[in-house]
Amino acid sequence: MNPTDLVTRLRVLVRAGLTRPLAWRTQQLRQLRALLTECGPDIAAALYADLHKPEKECYDYEIDFVVREIDHLLTHLESWLTPEPVPTAGYGYPDGTTASTRYDPLGVVLVIGTWNYPVQLLLAPIAGALAGGNTVVAKPSDIAQATSALFSRLLPQYFDADTLVVVEGGVAETTALLAQRFDHIFFTGGGTVGRVVMTAAAEHLTPVTLELGGKSPAFVDRDADLTEIATRLASAKFSNAGQTCVAPDYVLTDPDTATALETALPSAISKRFGADPATSPQYGRIVSQRHFDRLVALLDSGRLVTGGEHDRAQNYLAPTVLTDVAPDSPVMQQEIFGPILPIVIVEDLTHAIEFINDRDKPLALYAFTNSDTTRERLVTETTSGGISFGLPMAQLRDSDLPFGGVGASGMGHYHGRYSLETFSHKKAILDVPLS
Repeated sequence: MNPTDLVTRLRVLVRAGLTRPLAWRTQQLRQLRALLTECGPDIAAALYADLHKPEKECYDYEIDFVVREIDHLLTHLESWLTPEPVPTAGYGYPDGTTASTRYDPLGVVLVIGTWNYPVQLLLAPIAGALAGGNTVVAKPSDIAQATSALFSRLLPQYFDADTLVVVEGGVAETTALLAQRFDHIFFTGGGTVGRVVMTAAAEHLTPVTLELGGKSPAFVDRDADLTEIATRLASAKFSNAGQTCVAPDYVLTDPDTATALETALPSAISKRFGADPATSPQYGRIVSQRHFDRLVALLDSGRLVTGGEHDRAQNYLAPTVLTDVAPDSPVMQQEIFGPILPIVIVEDLTHAIEFINDRDKPLALYAFTNSDTTRERLVTETTSGGISFGLPMAQLRDSDLPFGGVGASGMGHYHGRYSLETFSHKKAILDVPLS
């Protein structure tokens, strides 16, 4: 079926009002949940084929992550969909006037996933779209080929063809989809393609959510426990072989703390992945040779503290820490999106804040500090999609927190009620008596 006919078919249910009832929405969410719980081993196998992703990461960050999000939506959706009364006193309306707001479905939503978390970053937005009473075109990433093929097979088994359709393919297929008039486009990926998506959406005045990325800094204060910090940094940075949009991209710290991290970080990496991460069942691989080559080219950007070993035939790059990294070095010019952690030396907190603010607004900002003053300065003097103190990437797990970027790191947000808001129109309703 061509894209135009596809979108037309998906619009039928919405226009007929059949997607509005709570029962329809919850049924779709339960079907998505069933797919995840019933097909977990198949999903994990596909993720291993695409990314050598460890089974624990498959469940923690992909399968169970989306199940928790669905459960949160199922728990709260009925109350969120209840019309909210709005005061009318003081506006001169006659007695008996009422006002309220309610969430309406947008219509047909296009969700374009990405390859690094090809389950979470496709199905979590789809859950939000279904909760909003929309029908969906799902476009998995063609780079994660095994996962894309699996969803192309599984999703039609759990959803009617007039509710959710999977379109596989690369640039040509995505371009054809973007030429259609959708009611919302949700894109996760890089800024270059994000601009293409936004340009195409503008043709139809289609609203977009762009979940992009950027260089998320981690500030390490001189007063903190470096052994624990190194453990938490290594866990966040090197999960999924560093291919995480909210992973700490680089460390900002003072000279003495940087020196101490040169000992603490290799120790933490060894404790997590063993003496040879290439043999660790807990360590993944780079998704493709193109991305592998890009990452290896960054290894000369500073002095090697640990790691650097690589094998192109296996797309393997060891967890790597660099120090003496200059702000204008190649590794600091782009989002790394791989297992390389540069340490950049700054004099103090003030210089760290200046360093952050001189660059694009990051998707996340992390800090390790015992100082309330430092926390407050980072919150008030910097801008980022989100900020987490003490535990990198933890903000992503909480469905009561909005997740999204700002500036070059994206626009719009989702998770929990924020997904319902993104995939709905909040309609104002005023009812004035005629007599």
